[in-house]
Amino acid sequence: MTRFTPAELQAARDRLVPDVVADGLKVLFCGINPGLMTAATGHHFARPGNRFWPVLHLSGFTPRLMKPSEQRELLAYGLGITNVVARATARADELSAQEYREGGRILGAKVERLRPAWLAVVGVTAYRTAFGDRGAAVGPQERTIGSTRVWVLPNPSGLNAHWTAATMAEEFARLRKAAGRWTGTVTGDPSP
Repeated sequence: MTRFTPAELQAARDRLVPDVVADGLKVLFCGINPGLMTAATGHHFARPGNRFWPVLHLSGFTPRLMKPSEQRELLAYGLGITNVVARATARADELSAQEYREGGRILGAKVERLRPAWLAVVGVTAYRTAFGDRGAAVGPQERTIGSTRVWVLPNPSGLNAHWTAATMAEEFARLRKAAGRWTGTVTGDPSP
């Protein structure tokens, strides 16, 4: 992995990271917003210590542990990645409630256009704020966006210490099993 100086990471602040998406995915994973390492590399969940990629594998979504630089390969499994808020920050607490709400609106429009079977938001607090659902908990939600069902997953950040990789993998696997009942096909050209 490339090492970045603190100045290089700070220069990545407010950058946008392209989504990894296509029409008709099984699951569109949605992070809170890109961190500085993600923005510097252009690869989602790139910060060392983020457990997204190991948990994705442990839960059975991918047949092997993938590196952030291999993110485009997710499309072959019917998986994609986006974010609630597009701009990169050092910490999620740098985002305002208004940014979350606006991000939720934009995300809703994106989901309606792409029509994934499931939207999986990784972070219950981000979901609650973006969609105004204070009572949301980890797991499947009653809300749908068009025909897309919604599942809230634990945040895979290393800062979320009360969820271990094993307990996160169990929750991700619950979603995988629900998505496995999905019978759609991925259509359209993957976005750049």
